[in-house]
Amino acid sequence: MKKVRIGIIGGTGVVDIENFDLIEKIDIVTPYGRATAPISIFDANGIKIAFIPRHGEKHQIPPHKVNYRANIWALKEIGVERIIAVHAVGSLKEELKPGMLVFPDQFIDFTKRREYTFYNGPKVVHITMAEPFCPELRNLLIENAKKLGFDFSEKGTYICIEGPRFSTKAESFMFRNFADIIGMTLVPEAQLARELEICYASISMVTDYDVWKEEEEKVSTELVIETMKKNVNKTKKLLEKVISQIPEKRTCICSRALEGAEI
Repeated sequence: MKKVRIGIIGGTGVVDIENFDLIEKIDIVTPYGRATAPISIFDANGIKIAFIPRHGEKHQIPPHKVNYRANIWALKEIGVERIIAVHAVGSLKEELKPGMLVFPDQFIDFTKRREYTFYNGPKVVHITMAEPFCPELRNLLIENAKKLGFDFSEKGTYICIEGPRFSTKAESFMFRNFADIIGMTLVPEAQLARELEICYASISMVTDYDVWKEEEEKVSTELVIETMKKNVNKTKKLLEKVISQIPEKRTCICSRALEGAEI
């Protein structure tokens, strides 16, 4: 099949992108096992895109059990060079309200027991993650969110926790010192993409205030999904705009991530 350059990873509340025409579904088994779901190939107004729901087609896989390596490898195998990933996140800051979009520019890894790399030996690779997100993709997301009139933040630090439980109050207050939003799925996804020289950016949808905010309704699965359902159309509209503007040629550092990284 012809290579598909653009990949979308769906998160909680985004298990399909039905506003595009489905061409086919591909079930891929990688050296790291089977991807969490068949990859759906869509025609987005003449542009082929690949879509995979990270939690499975029925949202049956919790964050700490997602086969992140298989998902990223499978997308690379069909030719994907750029990934836009959707994440449900909690807010650690007053100004980041539920329903807003955040395009993080940094992350902190607070996960504990995940498979973090494709390079477990004998090849040793130390990938640079000083700027963990693709600047080209982030700029496109920001520009189009402005044009669409969305309420958003063009930067923020995402702290990724292991899950599947939510934070304690003590943890939430601690995390506020270092980060702006909190979620469970960005790591190791972002660094695995970088290891395969794939551009990666996040659309982080704020679903709730984390438990630091006393007067707010306590974070729950029901609250997260309810807010996501109300706001998922924003994400799909943004994706539709951005996909049509992604250039074929890459000029970002992502495409050269392995230069000088191998020992």
